[in-house]
Amino acid sequence: MATAKLVLRKDKKPLKDGSFPIAIRITQNRKVRYIFFKKYALEKHWDSNKGRLKNGHPNYNRLNKILENKLREATDLIYEDEINEENKSASELKEKIKRSGKQLSFFELAELRFQEYKERGTFSVVQPEETRVKNIKEFNKSDDLSFRQITVSYIEKFAHYSKTVLKHENRTTTNHLIFIRTLFNRAIKEGIVDKKYYPFGKEKVQIKISSGNKIGLTREEVEKIESLDLEPNSTIWHSRNVWLFSFYFAGIRISDVVEMKWSDFKDNRVYYIMNKNEKPVSLKIPEKAGKILDLYRGYENKGYLFHYLNNANLNDPRDVFRKSRNAARLMNKYLKRIADQANIDKKLSNHIARHTFGNIAGDKIHPLMLQKLYRHFDLKTTLNYQANFIHKDADDALDSVVDF
Repeated sequence: MATAKLVLRKDKKPLKDGSFPIAIRITQNRKVRYIFFKKYALEKHWDSNKGRLKNGHPNYNRLNKILENKLREATDLIYEDEINEENKSASELKEKIKRSGKQLSFFELAELRFQEYKERGTFSVVQPEETRVKNIKEFNKSDDLSFRQITVSYIEKFAHYSKTVLKHENRTTTNHLIFIRTLFNRAIKEGIVDKKYYPFGKEKVQIKISSGNKIGLTREEVEKIESLDLEPNSTIWHSRNVWLFSFYFAGIRISDVVEMKWSDFKDNRVYYIMNKNEKPVSLKIPEKAGKILDLYRGYENKGYLFHYLNNANLNDPRDVFRKSRNAARLMNKYLKRIADQANIDKKLSNHIARHTFGNIAGDKIHPLMLQKLYRHFDLKTTLNYQANFIHKDADDALDSVVDF
């Protein structure tokens, strides 16, 4: 368990009067961090055993009460971390304790969230969320927004602004509201705002997620793409190969495909960790996917299967993300040409590979197996997703009435 103690930092440079800073020392797994709060004392006035000021200090009574309150707050948060089994590091505990005394604004907490994602290299999450924050700031007309200002009325007005001024589709507006709710939940958890101000839930703002129409290709349309005669090593040829490779593995996200390395393939299986949820995956290599692998075995590509990250700075996660995103945009451009050449009148994009697998799978594969193939944490997510592609019961019901 982590511990917190008041100490006099005699190793720090003293003030002109010879006094040293007082700090809370956080210790977790032998790692030590300090929290300072601009309180100082001479060495002769500090009781190192009791962690408090001696009676000889001119303001010992008042300052000791302040120090005791600071220490109590820190100890309570450490105890809360233990109860919730969060297992935060000494650095994380330090930041949590520092924030507990400061009412971070909505935008400050958002920036903290972005920084945490960036430190983990999860730039795919940061980019859309930064755009959402930009839109909320435009609506707010200020960089100052406390959580208590985010009321039911505020959210309803923002939703209207999103749809009418920003011309967002319903799902885009919903994603903005989900982001606001996510930050509000974190603010409650970290003691930034009381839960009584929570603007979501029953008789407040309820977020309804509409899946929209997800349309995938048919087996015949996939075969048209497979049979296209494209010039080897051309951009359109690579785009087709990447799309098919994604489809053959149940619609692996293109960002994951682009970052796949040859070292991910062992014993006729692929092993990788999803960028979106950091979930480890292992899948057998289908025969058709194996044929695409054979096409690229002679390429170096800095250890990657495909060439899109050849010019990326592999020591810079942000640059890798940027190059991966640019590759996805380029492929989407050429997938439109592929659809034209294959006489497919449906929208063809990177993400349609996932919809296509779902469409062809229909109700032929057990939901638990689909959950594994889709890499979903929750079976409910799989059932809701696959419901977009199961039409037989509804079609049969319709025919039973109108066929007479």
